[in-house]
Amino acid sequence: MTPDHHNTPQGLTTDQARTRLAEDGPNEVAQGTRRTVWRRLADMLRQPMFALLVAAALLYVLLGDLTEGLTLSVFVLAVLVLSFYQEGKSEAAIEALRQLTQAQARVLRDGQTQLIPASEVVAGDCLLLSEGDRVAADGWLLQANNLQMDESLLTGESVAVDKSPLEPQPGGSGSPMPKPLPQACVHGGTFVVRGSGQVLVTATGMRSQIGQIGLSLGQVQEADTPLQQQTARLVKVLAILVAVLCVVMVLTLVWRTGQWVPALLSGIALAMAILPEEYSVVLTLFPAMGARRLTREGVLTRHINAIETLGAISVLCTDKTGTLTQNRMTVTALAVPPMAGSAEPGEVLQWRTPALGTSPSASPNPDTPLEAAFHPLIEHAILASAPTPFDPMETAFHAMGQHHLNAADRAFGEGQLVQTYALSPSLKAMSHVWQFEPDDPHVVSAKGAPEAIMDLCHLSPDARQHWLARVADMAAQGLRVLAVAHGRFDGQSYPDTPHDFDFEWLGLIGLTDPLRPEIPQAIADCQSAGIQVIVITGDFPATAREIARQAGLPEGETLTGDVLEGLDDAALRERLRRVTVCARISPHQKLRIVQALQAQGQVVAMTGDGVNDAPALKAAHVGITMGERGTDVAREAADLVLVDDNFASIVRGIRLGRRIFGNLQKSMQYIFAIHIPIAGMALVPMLMGWPPLMLPLHVALLELVIDPTCAIAFENEPEQAHMMQSPPRNIQTSLLGSQEILQSLALGLCLFICVGLSFAWAQQGGSNALSLEQTRSMVFITLLTGNAVLYLSSRTRTPGWKAIWQRPNWTAYALLASAGALVLLAIYWPWLSAILQFAPLPLPYLGLALGWGLLSLPAAMGVKSVLIHFFRSAPAQKS
Repeated sequence: MTPDHHNTPQGLTTDQARTRLAEDGPNEVAQGTRRTVWRRLADMLRQPMFALLVAAALLYVLLGDLTEGLTLSVFVLAVLVLSFYQEGKSEAAIEALRQLTQAQARVLRDGQTQLIPASEVVAGDCLLLSEGDRVAADGWLLQANNLQMDESLLTGESVAVDKSPLEPQPGGSGSPMPKPLPQACVHGGTFVVRGSGQVLVTATGMRSQIGQIGLSLGQVQEADTPLQQQTARLVKVLAILVAVLCVVMVLTLVWRTGQWVPALLSGIALAMAILPEEYSVVLTLFPAMGARRLTREGVLTRHINAIETLGAISVLCTDKTGTLTQNRMTVTALAVPPMAGSAEPGEVLQWRTPALGTSPSASPNPDTPLEAAFHPLIEHAILASAPTPFDPMETAFHAMGQHHLNAADRAFGEGQLVQTYALSPSLKAMSHVWQFEPDDPHVVSAKGAPEAIMDLCHLSPDARQHWLARVADMAAQGLRVLAVAHGRFDGQSYPDTPHDFDFEWLGLIGLTDPLRPEIPQAIADCQSAGIQVIVITGDFPATAREIARQAGLPEGETLTGDVLEGLDDAALRERLRRVTVCARISPHQKLRIVQALQAQGQVVAMTGDGVNDAPALKAAHVGITMGERGTDVAREAADLVLVDDNFASIVRGIRLGRRIFGNLQKSMQYIFAIHIPIAGMALVPMLMGWPPLMLPLHVALLELVIDPTCAIAFENEPEQAHMMQSPPRNIQTSLLGSQEILQSLALGLCLFICVGLSFAWAQQGGSNALSLEQTRSMVFITLLTGNAVLYLSSRTRTPGWKAIWQRPNWTAYALLASAGALVLLAIYWPWLSAILQFAPLPLPYLGLALGWGLLSLPAAMGVKSVLIHFFRSAPAQKS
């Protein structure tokens, strides 16, 4: 079907779009990474733990013990359901985030501009493109204004491509559409680097070029994080050791007894007892659920791997406008020459609202009268802005004009925008050329950084110094300062650069953008957490310094873009150690700042929202873009998206990142420790030639306790007190370093000793000793009590008793109580105890079993106190 090119300016109707969406399907490329339920089930069954459980169930059947085989099968099913549920929570969290970060597209429908999900774009839609947008579908250009596209996703060529609209149809509206030239075609998945345009959508979804070649960003497999790689190496080493140990023990048992099947069951139980398969569960669940928690804090996670790094951030580079400030611009000060057209030194006419100088957050009074001498300044500020403003500064200019200018002013007359000159790294100003009357010269309006407008106006050195002093005065009050100029031009052959126009200086505009009220506390939190905050802005240095002062940043140096250009990499690295404000910074200079900080060994977070911010966002350890004003290009490069563009949300995210990593570390230590007594219960009877205490049935029962504890309980663990008063962690250190492993080993051994004492007490008395089934019951009650103790002692990294009970985790308490009830049911319900080879305990022995388990708490806290003291004093001894 050839779309109707001529009806496109009004766009499709809502009914037409709905019909085409039903016919063609959503505008999506098939994603190969989403797993079906059956695929998830198959992947889970391939894990070693489930393979061992299934093998044990089959061996029970071969032994002729159908009841135990079926019971173990039920346990296998229960563990499978639990793991399936936890993995499902992870995938559901990730899918919810994917939906939240879904791309949007602006289209014309029913003659109105609408913002819709990109998946609802259909063939025949009129797509509106602007700088920073990601193109939603393939199409033909109807209109283009200085449009340049980044098509590297399809072509691999990084140089932006100039685009031009379709040539007018020579044969009239009834002639068939000719095949457009490449420069008139745009493709889904590419980005607008510069300019704007209107596109007639011709292909969506799998019919687009990106769909036909099977390319999608969602199909890219992310590499394992350092944490996942470290854990995989640890599990691999343990798996090799377990395999060797189990083979040796099975062969030994066969040599002793001559029975292969019981020996294999004992070997399987030993392998299941030692192998920490829970690591894969927590490494999947914690980041996914952490990302879900971040969403509630107003931070969307685009790359789940960023969760691992978030809590380790040591330097936070932040924008000023809209991030530290409210991004609600209001014109509060004006300065113009006393004589129109003269910029030479002399008295300056100034207009200021009464609120200026009283309070940074005070609202200016719009009713303050505006003299006629200031009208041209506001008029040309409006003409140099977008006719339909989106930028808060341009919105402020339009609001000022509507209030103070009358209908006779040219800004509100009928005019046509015939040429635009966008901001560029070489000229921080934008210019618009307007045609009002056919016989009149064109009107040229420019606004931008005062230095740039001074260059356009070719001010004398004296005049430049005179106006720069006025800029410094306004900037020192925390104002965002812009300059405005105007000129005239005859002819239709527009110059390549605004420098070729003859501009006249009009004056300065100062805008107030109040600091967000929560920023001082957020900055204080960063300082107490050892995080260096650097404000990076394109604004005037004095303005940035004043905002930094209001925010509570410490005194430091200010680095400007011009000075940065003159520094080599080594000098820049050294300079940044003392810098708190970087002003007049171009987007491409942000990348150098990121790289210099990383060369210092810092973990860098960088905020940005524009097209040219993408390289810095991608290079930073954590790239953060804005949800309200960020471009699609910036979102594609970033790891996190701030829904409200608020700096305080970043700090809340860092706090949550520290909590996630701390809880993950506690969970990993718990897993390491709990497997020590379990492995001991399986290994010692095999070494001593005693009847086995631990059978595969019992390991499966323990998995129903351990899995929820290590995953759900620790994931819900509240943050530690004073968490934001400690310095950032070293990102290169292992999750389980020597201190953590030694501490886990010691705690696990404490619990194992208590379990051993419980076993010894059950066996004392000779003929009055408990039976094997009762001994197993006693040992299991001690182990489960010690498991609860191990969780409690793992809640805090300090040995203090008070810290254990602070910030209660009711989810964990409910899980532990349920686990205790499950074990008591398994022991005291005759039908179930017979199957599991337990036997009811007399009440005195039940009390003793609980007592031995509780004894591990003071033992664990004592060992932890000794180890913490040892590791704190070790550096001093070395020095």
